Amino acid sequence: MITSPLLQRLLQMLGMAHDVPGLDAAVLRADKTLPEVQPGDRVRFILTQAQIKGVQVIQLGWRRFDLRRLPVLLQYRGDWFIAEKKSGDQVTLIDAQNQPQDIAESDLQDCLVVCLRVPAQRSRGGTSPLAANRAAQLIWEELFRDRAWVGKVFVATVVVNVLAIASSLFTMQVYDRVVPTMAFATLTTLVAGMLLILALDWSLKSVRARILDSLSVAVDKRVSQRVFDHLLHLRLDKQPKSLGTLAAQVGGLESVRQFFSAGVVFSLVDLPFALLFIVFIAIIGGPLAWVYLLLLLVALALGLLSQKRLQSLLRKQVVRSNERQGVLVDAIRGAESIRAGNATWRFSEEWQAITASIDSYHIEQKAINSATANATGGLSTLAYVAAIVVGVWQIEAGLLTTGGLVACSILGGRVIAPVAQAVNYLTQWQGVKQSLEMVHQVLVLDLERRPDQTLLVPEQAPESIELDQLRFSYPESPVQHIRIKRLGFKSGERVLLLGPVGCGKSTLLKIIAGLYPPGEGRVRLGDADLWEIDPQVVASQVGYLPQSVHLFKGTLRSNLTLSGTVGDSRLLKITRELGVDAIAASSAQGMDLVISEGGEGLSGGQRQLVALARVVINQPRIWLLDEPTASLDSENEARVWHVLASNLRPEDILIVATHRPMQAMKLATRLVVMQQGEVVMDGTPQDVQAQLMANAPRAAVAAAKPLDGGNAHVA
Repeated sequence: MITSPLLQRLLQMLGMAHDVPGLDAAVLRADKTLPEVQPGDRVRFILTQAQIKGVQVIQLGWRRFDLRRLPVLLQYRGDWFIAEKKSGDQVTLIDAQNQPQDIAESDLQDCLVVCLRVPAQRSRGGTSPLAANRAAQLIWEELFRDRAWVGKVFVATVVVNVLAIASSLFTMQVYDRVVPTMAFATLTTLVAGMLLILALDWSLKSVRARILDSLSVAVDKRVSQRVFDHLLHLRLDKQPKSLGTLAAQVGGLESVRQFFSAGVVFSLVDLPFALLFIVFIAIIGGPLAWVYLLLLLVALALGLLSQKRLQSLLRKQVVRSNERQGVLVDAIRGAESIRAGNATWRFSEEWQAITASIDSYHIEQKAINSATANATGGLSTLAYVAAIVVGVWQIEAGLLTTGGLVACSILGGRVIAPVAQAVNYLTQWQGVKQSLEMVHQVLVLDLERRPDQTLLVPEQAPESIELDQLRFSYPESPVQHIRIKRLGFKSGERVLLLGPVGCGKSTLLKIIAGLYPPGEGRVRLGDADLWEIDPQVVASQVGYLPQSVHLFKGTLRSNLTLSGTVGDSRLLKITRELGVDAIAASSAQGMDLVISEGGEGLSGGQRQLVALARVVINQPRIWLLDEPTASLDSENEARVWHVLASNLRPEDILIVATHRPMQAMKLATRLVVMQQGEVVMDGTPQDVQAQLMANAPRAAVAAAKPLDGGNAHVA
């Protein structure tokens, strides 16, 4: 029986906080109240009673367990232990008295495992530092690829802000010299000078805006292209599970581009010149400068405080927005299933709940922004009033003229106004930081090949496929989906992969196709490791038909020739042999028949024929077909196998995963039977069929028993 000390030690090893007395009480309660239940259910009950939340309990057999998920609870010879990985093929078992013993992994094949999967730990800050953010680094790199613009914008900004002082000097001269003496000649000269200054100011601002707008567009074009290319080469097993979240992450670049527009840059660049204006106020009005300096510091402190309050709020809003995007994508893609299953109410409620939480965050955000804007506006008015009061005392003391006071008031507006704008843009910056973090989460995902990897480009076509000590598990899953010690396919073989649903046939084909890298072991394509060969070479030699066919927005022709390198003669020949030409003949557009996203408008069988034709047209050296006739009737199924037989070259390798092997048997030279990720039979069709017939009674008995007693729930 699983005891409290074992659970405590395992939770400690997994870094999960827990209350020891509470866990002891939960174990005692389980002993008294629970009937005979599965060990996984018992552990789940204990964790729930002990208020340990977010832990997923998974029960399975050792032979299906991914050893990288150690430590776990393991039942060995009737007793429970904590299993830890030891060097080599040894596993260390620790009992309730904390006594270790080493056991060979081969002795544990029939043991039962209870695995606790804890939630991923997040950093306290919630986001990566900007210096370590790859999206920020990418934008920074592209911004300063050509630094010529920096000098131009800097000079223009300095001159524009210096010219801004001219308006205050103009006002001071008018009040102090023109008004007392009515010197209209002086006024005419001053106005002429101001017109020249205004013309120069407009020209510099226009040039500066054009430079920054052009830069923003160029940077957005290069950055978005690099992010999209990165997305196309992601490891498929590392992609986020939610397509809506992934789309939102990549779409985060749009808010980044908008932020780096000319208006925002001008406001942030002009902000440091507020100190320059304070210096001029000090030169003209003396103590008046202290008024503006003090209120400038107050405004900055107020802005920083509001940004700190907004940071966590915007992070929550982004997370919920991504979730809503995921619900939207699911609802659109699964509209038929939702309506057929009468589940519209559930998706509607989920959408309403997410939208309500986003709206609540938005209201809080608006309240903070409004309070900050009102406070900043009040500070601007307060600065003006305080400056007037101090200025009156200065005038009475004979230290300041009326014109000087008006000039200082004008310059004072240039001090507080940029701060108010900067506070507004800092609020936008919080959203941009979240967008950068979203893009960063995409950029840190592993690519199908390392960026610094020297790839091989073999000249000869592969004549064999070799799998050695192959193991594979999907991310965050403790189940070992593929476990093959050795398996090979030679030139000219026609292989059928057989086995029950979930036995690993589709996963094995994806690994051989180079879509999923193995967790352990090697896949050799000819004489080279598959993952050391250039992906373009692999794609040219390997043709893969997935079980779930996907067509793309475009035309029938564009979906048949994705790479665009197929001759028209072969295209027409294969489409005629497979009957795809009937799809084109049904429309006046022919091969230009418009196909919508996912192939909507075509039946499942038509989509499968189009995808199969795509593979046959390319005529690869290695054919990997996953359920190629699952959606076809018997007539089209016979046609498919005939087309394959006529287009396969003698040296080609054909590997087909199917649950409909009857017609495929005419083509097969070898059968490979899989069960629970392992190859259990391998040989000629006659030999394997004889073994299957002999094992049929035992298989029926085994099918009546639950596999591994497996279940998985969250405590």
